[in-house]
Amino acid sequence: MRAARLLALLLGMGLAACAAGSVSAQDVVRSERASFRVRDFATGLEHPWGAAFLPDGRLLVTERPGRLRIIGRDGGVSAPLAGVPEVVVQRQAGLLDVALAPDFEQTRQIYLCQAASVPDGTLTRLVTARLSADATRLEGLTTLLDATPAQSSGWNHYGCRIAFGRDGKLYLSTGDRYSDKMRSQELDDLAGKVLRLERDGRPAEGNPFLGREGARAEIFTYGHRNPQGLAVNPATGSLIEIEFGARGGDEVNLLRRGANYGWPLVSYGRDYNGSAIGTGQASAPGIEEPLRHWTPAVSPSGGNFYTGAAFPGWRGNLFLAALSPPGLVRLTMDGDRVVGEERLLWGQTRFRHVLPGPDGFLYILTDEARGRVLRLELTP
Repeated sequence: MRAARLLALLLGMGLAACAAGSVSAQDVVRSERASFRVRDFATGLEHPWGAAFLPDGRLLVTERPGRLRIIGRDGGVSAPLAGVPEVVVQRQAGLLDVALAPDFEQTRQIYLCQAASVPDGTLTRLVTARLSADATRLEGLTTLLDATPAQSSGWNHYGCRIAFGRDGKLYLSTGDRYSDKMRSQELDDLAGKVLRLERDGRPAEGNPFLGREGARAEIFTYGHRNPQGLAVNPATGSLIEIEFGARGGDEVNLLRRGANYGWPLVSYGRDYNGSAIGTGQASAPGIEEPLRHWTPAVSPSGGNFYTGAAFPGWRGNLFLAALSPPGLVRLTMDGDRVVGEERLLWGQTRFRHVLPGPDGFLYILTDEARGRVLRLELTP
C-alpha cells in the first residue's frame, strides 16, 4: 500500500511520479533508471535560489531575500555572510544566482546575480567579490554589469543564471522584465538575452554583435522570455538554456552564436489571458527551434547535467527543477538531442534549482518560505 501511495506510473507518458511531500527518508523511490531516497540535507532557508559547491564540499547558497550562507558537509547552515550586496526584494526580485570562478581555488572569486535598484528603476546586475579565507564574508565587492535600460515598473523576469563555458567566458541570462515583451528582440537592450562576457564584465572577444551599430556587444543570443537555467553539456561542450513560457511554451534551447529564439514573435504557448502571442505561430523562418518544449507548462527554473558515479543510469542526463506543477524533470540526452523524459517527485514541492554534488548525489533547492536543500541518495 505504501509503495502504491508513493509512486504512481503516469500511463501513456512513460513518466514516474512521486509526491515529494509524502516521501520519508526510509521510502525508496524507483524511477526508470535508478532507485533513491530523498533526505532533507539542510533546512532553515528562505526561498533558496542559487548554489555552488566549494572545493572542500561545502555548499554556497543564496536566499532570495538577500542572504548568502554556507552549508557544511553535515548539512549545518551558517549565519548569513557579511558583505553581500544590497538587493531589491519584491516578487521575483532578490539575490539570485551564485557561481565560482574557474580558478576559485587560487582567487576565491565568486560571481552573484541580483535584482538591483538604480535611479530609473530596477534591473538585473552582475557583481563579483572574493570569499574571505574564513568564509564568513565577501570582500572587494564590484559591480561588473547592469542589464540596462532599467525599468520603472514590474518586479518579474530577471533571468539571472550564471554559467562558465568551456571557452572560459562567463554567460549570464537576463529576463525580458515582463512589462514590455519586445525588449527581447531589441539589440540595443540587454533584457531577454544571454550575454557572453569576459570575467571583468566586458563583452567577450568573438561576440556576434561586436562593432555592429545599434547593438550591444555583450549579446550572445536574444529572443528569450525568462531564462533561469544555463548548463554546459559535458558530452558536447554546448551551452543549454532553460526558460519559462507563459501558459505553456516552456523551452530547453541549444544556444547558437547570434541566434534569435523567438520571444515574443512566436511561442508554443499562449498568453495568460488565453490570447495568441506575437504572430500566433509556434515557429517561423530564422527562429531557432527549442530542443524541447512543454504545453501545458512545467515552469522549469535551474538545471544541470548529472556527471556523477552514484547513479550510472542518469549519467549525462539533464535535470530541471520545476515550479508549477512542482517536481523534477529528467531529460535523456543523445549528444545535444533530447530523446526521453521522466518526471520525478511530482506534484508537491516547488523546486528552484538542482545540481550534482561532489559525492555523486543530486541536490535540490526547494522554493519555500521554509526552504530546504534535498539530497537524492542511492539506495543499497
